Amino acid sequence: MTETTESESIAYDVVVLGAGPVGENVADRTRAAGLTTAVVESELVGGECSYWACMPSKALLRPVLAQADARRLPGLAQAVQGPLDTPAVLARRDEYTSHWKDDGQVGWLDGIGADLYRGHGRLAGPRTVTVTAPDGTVTTLTARHAVAVATGTRAQLPDLPGLAEVKPWTSREATSAKAAPARLIVVGGGVVATEMATAWQALGSRVTLLVRGKGLLNRMEPFAGELVAEALTEAGADVRTGTSVESVTRKDGTVVAVTADGDRIEGDEILFATGRIPHTDDIGLDTVGLEPGSWLDVDDTLRVTGTDWLYAVGDVNHRALLTHQGKYQARIAGAAIAARAAGDSVADESWGAHVATADHHAVPQVVFTDPEAAAVGLSLAEAEQAGHRVRAVDVEFSAVAGAGLYGDGYKGRARMVVDLEDEILRGVTFVGPGVGELIHSATVAVAGRVPVSRLWHAVPSYPTLSEVWLRLLEAFRDN
Repeated sequence: MTETTESESIAYDVVVLGAGPVGENVADRTRAAGLTTAVVESELVGGECSYWACMPSKALLRPVLAQADARRLPGLAQAVQGPLDTPAVLARRDEYTSHWKDDGQVGWLDGIGADLYRGHGRLAGPRTVTVTAPDGTVTTLTARHAVAVATGTRAQLPDLPGLAEVKPWTSREATSAKAAPARLIVVGGGVVATEMATAWQALGSRVTLLVRGKGLLNRMEPFAGELVAEALTEAGADVRTGTSVESVTRKDGTVVAVTADGDRIEGDEILFATGRIPHTDDIGLDTVGLEPGSWLDVDDTLRVTGTDWLYAVGDVNHRALLTHQGKYQARIAGAAIAARAAGDSVADESWGAHVATADHHAVPQVVFTDPEAAAVGLSLAEAEQAGHRVRAVDVEFSAVAGAGLYGDGYKGRARMVVDLEDEILRGVTFVGPGVGELIHSATVAVAGRVPVSRLWHAVPSYPTLSEVWLRLLEAFRDN
């Protein structure tokens, strides 16, 4: 047992709990404003995204998508019919995680002048954080202006008897595995489930995807999940919707998942991609009157409700569980902290410099499956539920010359949700190969509340996938 010893107490302007990309961006903004900043991290600087999520998953998926694109092109298709070189793909993935070493990111923190404290950080009352280092030494940090909680989330596992003994994969094991299992069972129908099913099916696993709901990607337009499910099936995966797992066992290395219908599915590994929970159970929330393990409610400046010093940034506030959105929040929170520290006024009007308005209206996301699915803003159902008078406009990518040039047999669909009163876009969805690079144009249109009449003057280059914008506008005009 490690002996705990009390050490020094040090004052900073700002203390950041968590050194993932969100915490790093808070520190970057507060340091840029001249505020002394301490960053506390219990694992690797760079966080979940760098080592177990965004970077490794996309490194696994990029060769899969590149091969799929190549197979759509006569003259190239025959050269890429063989299997992927899985060890080479995994080796490149390891490079993108820096082999799970954080020296580079530690150096970046040092370069901006932030002080790193390694260990478990806990709140110990208002404006106070204690850090228990691996050797048991406890350092007390006090914050003159703000403490920012950026501890993120962790995988949520279902309450199934004996699950711990099975040693299931979560997103961490799925993105860091050293070899492709011969048979992989994936439980879930969201982003992690569909991306990892796509990756490991192409890397040599026989994937069975078990989805409790009616379809995949249920936070997007229905056609997104339908097209992704169709492609996964064509790739060889066994996609089963309306299927819940009732029990899981492992014997002699084989995992057996039993469904509510009594089906027994065997695999070598099983991945549960069934949601995330906040990483707040052991960070001292009780010392400031908050519930341990809870999501943290914040205002649009990312300040925790009922406080004037505590901020919650990124996944932990449950506004938008996406790295890029957390980094956006971090930039906003850092600017708000700096303004308040200087005694300046806070621009807290909608779309102001110190508020994360985009969290409510213009959150973009890309799912790196084949086909890719990308969306920003509200789906048709969400817009109608919010009380907007809207119309959905749909276009098949087959109507776009650039799609055919991208690859033979290109299949995809686009939708824009038009507010009929303001004639602006409430949401846009693209599904198809390569559409992830289209979504920022839609994000600009939605965030900027660009009128449909002005979008007519944003001329897409010919012949590109972006011409889908022209087809969408024509469909809106003609119907």
